[in-house]
Amino acid sequence: MTKKLLLIDGNSIAFKAFYALYQSLDRFTNSSGLHTSAIYGFNRMLDKVLEEEKPTDVLVAFDAGKVTFRTKMYSDYKGGRAKTPSELSEQFPFIKQLVNARGIKDYELPDYEADDIIGTLARQAERAGNYQVVIITGDRDLTQLTSAKTTVQVSKKGVTELEKYTPDYVEKKLGVKPSQIIEIKGLKGDNSDNYPGVEKVGDKTALKLVQQFGTIDNLYDHIDDVSGKKLKEHLINDQDQAKRARTLATINRDAPVTISLADLKYEGDDLDQLTDFYERMNFKSFLAKLAVDDDGDNQEQLAKINYQVLTKDNVALLKEFKDEVSFHLEMATENYHTSPILGFAIGHGDKWYATNDISLLTNPDAMTLLTSSTIAKNVFDAKRTYVGLYRESIELKNVDFDMLLVSYLLNTTNNSNDVGTVARLHGFQNIKTDEEVYGKGAKREIDAESPEFLTHIVHKAKAIDQLHNDMFADLDKHNQTKLYREIEIKIAFVLAKMEISGIKVNPETLEEMGSKFTERLSEIKQTIYQQAGEEFNIGSPKQLGVILFEKLRLPILKKTKTGYSTAVDVLEKLAPDAPIVQNVLDYRQISKLLSTYVDGLLKVIHQDDSKVHTRYLQTLTQTGRLSSVDPNLQNIPVRSDEGRLIRQAFVPSHPNWQIFSSDYSQIELRVLASITGDKNMQEAFKEGEDIHATTARRIFGLNSNDEVTPELRRQAKAVNFGIVYGISDFGLSKNTGITRKQAHQFIERYFEEYPGVKKYTEDIVEFARNHRFVETIAHRRRYLPDINSRNFNLRSFAERTAMNTPIQGSAADIIKIAMINMDEALKGMRTTMLLQVHDELIFEVPDEELETVKKLIPKVMDSAISLNVPLKVESHWGKTWYDAK
Repeated sequence: MTKKLLLIDGNSIAFKAFYALYQSLDRFTNSSGLHTSAIYGFNRMLDKVLEEEKPTDVLVAFDAGKVTFRTKMYSDYKGGRAKTPSELSEQFPFIKQLVNARGIKDYELPDYEADDIIGTLARQAERAGNYQVVIITGDRDLTQLTSAKTTVQVSKKGVTELEKYTPDYVEKKLGVKPSQIIEIKGLKGDNSDNYPGVEKVGDKTALKLVQQFGTIDNLYDHIDDVSGKKLKEHLINDQDQAKRARTLATINRDAPVTISLADLKYEGDDLDQLTDFYERMNFKSFLAKLAVDDDGDNQEQLAKINYQVLTKDNVALLKEFKDEVSFHLEMATENYHTSPILGFAIGHGDKWYATNDISLLTNPDAMTLLTSSTIAKNVFDAKRTYVGLYRESIELKNVDFDMLLVSYLLNTTNNSNDVGTVARLHGFQNIKTDEEVYGKGAKREIDAESPEFLTHIVHKAKAIDQLHNDMFADLDKHNQTKLYREIEIKIAFVLAKMEISGIKVNPETLEEMGSKFTERLSEIKQTIYQQAGEEFNIGSPKQLGVILFEKLRLPILKKTKTGYSTAVDVLEKLAPDAPIVQNVLDYRQISKLLSTYVDGLLKVIHQDDSKVHTRYLQTLTQTGRLSSVDPNLQNIPVRSDEGRLIRQAFVPSHPNWQIFSSDYSQIELRVLASITGDKNMQEAFKEGEDIHATTARRIFGLNSNDEVTPELRRQAKAVNFGIVYGISDFGLSKNTGITRKQAHQFIERYFEEYPGVKKYTEDIVEFARNHRFVETIAHRRRYLPDINSRNFNLRSFAERTAMNTPIQGSAADIIKIAMINMDEALKGMRTTMLLQVHDELIFEVPDEELETVKKLIPKVMDSAISLNVPLKVESHWGKTWYDAK
């Protein structure tokens, strides 16, 4: 009988597990304060690998310490590595406890690394003849061990996605045989392990040399055959270094291990020991799985959840819920304004009910429960649920827990709209995702008549019910309960009411505009044909490229894999000297206006009220900004004359009403001035100066009497907003058309004139390095797992993000607070808040309330939050949205 030996590289998997959950570090602590992210991730790996490989023998090998035969050979071996974070090192003893509770041996050997233990035991198993060996690691160095009997699986993403290396796969992917991996390492060295190879020899050169000569020894035997004088010189000078590097890279397969293959027999988990361990670690999802596995098949257990099918004969049972209930409304599609409602599940604790009979929602007992102001409701997405129930003439009240919002606040990347996906992120594993139940894309099939459907939606409601206490506790730990209670859950209902109100769109205006755009396109097309001397498909980049760069011989600025680039940035550079190019740009712009906005809006106008009802995504962006979809009303063009005309179609719902617009002026720069405490910037805002003109005077060294030209103001504006977005000198030069050197000088000068901003950028990056997140003024967090990365690009992006997120996110907080206050202030009035477009709020106002609103709206928006500089609101109004600008 063939045995299967599973060898796990304990240290590398622990590191991978730790960093895979790095941004959720604070959430992974047990009741004693022990960090558990690496332990949790390690156990997920064990679950997957033990299930898939079904080994007969298992060992987890660990490093015994930093001193090994390699450090004795080369004292700087692994010397450049940062110290292991204490949050990880404290977990290693418990990982070993976990391994033992899983019925697995662990082993370490003084003076040797885990790699050497694994290499030695793999060789012993191969020589025994009746073993198949599987190695699990996060370190590609172990791929040198692959053979006909040994497969090395290297973690790709996290610790559960593994890439399998066989000898054939090694040759295909790396271009060499497994035994030659050490030859490559010898020539190029290893930066991560901090030992040098041959000077100026990198990956490509090392690979080429090994493919040509096979081994380092053969290379030096034929050194005269090496082409390139400098390369040959480096090889000769660093011969000893290359051979030492190869030795350091070579896994010792004859290490003096004191454990034998006979000691590695695997018989499964020690359930008592594992249960105790999971309880100490507060691993509720793993505990639940233990209970499920003990009873048999997991999916069978899922189907056995206790619930009653709700009917008109037993709906009175809902009266038993007096204090709290968890509720899930299942819809067929994402657009809850139009989606069919398929069913609902409701319950709390061990009492659960589900039905596909939507008429039961309007039963008095169900309506009393859902509209009660005293019974707390737990849901997945409060806004979605509110709008869905509103369609059934039910006003949902007293929502306490919105699982989607809380998950998003805990980590802004946790924003899936699938209950199962979010539940699993927070430890509730006994639930399927919609994709697993209904299928994906075109294959999606929802049979609301099936028992599986009801079981699935009950699981959703139960996940919401079981997770809300723990997730609220995490929210408290993150100091974000106030953010949730006072902003996010409140704004969800404000947005719901705005979405339900919708905004009226005049289809006749759009159709008339569409006719004009179509006529204009026809004129431009004929002009382009005349200029080109022939007809062609203007929408085809390939055909356009041939016309512009081959026939008309315009300068080629950029090429792509498929031909000439006709991207907008390329065409804009060519346009001043080539009228045909400007016509092509105009053609593209008007085509997009016609298809995206004219035709696009006509398709989504609701027939019953002539309105469009957008959906605001509250959990999409990392900064807390709202996004609009179905349709996107935040993206109606404003920069071109033709684009602005689209707004003429947006009108009030009633005669003798006005569209009223109020817009925060330069809110992000005002937030920047307040947060940084920069006296010069604050003074400019307090004195009501044009901040861009003021900045231009400062960075260009102008006197107070000197004129600030439009071009200088434009460049200063680019610097101002560039600082907010963490722009580089490269980005600024691209945006303004100045040289990179000039851009660098502008930024340096900017920081000299606004020293508070400079200090802020340094302090916030340092804060991020220490805490791995940054916060807005309302304690909205953004985690930055790459802030301490050794990779320059990843680290630089994280640093820029650390600088700009508190500014952009705080601006988002302010407008949300303003909207919440506005909703309250407008109670008893007919004026209605319709849209939020970035820093702008759009209302419809009856003429008789116009004078009141002119004063009320700016006052409410101005006082949303107290900054060290005044907030400024500009208001406009008119018969259409276009006129309100």
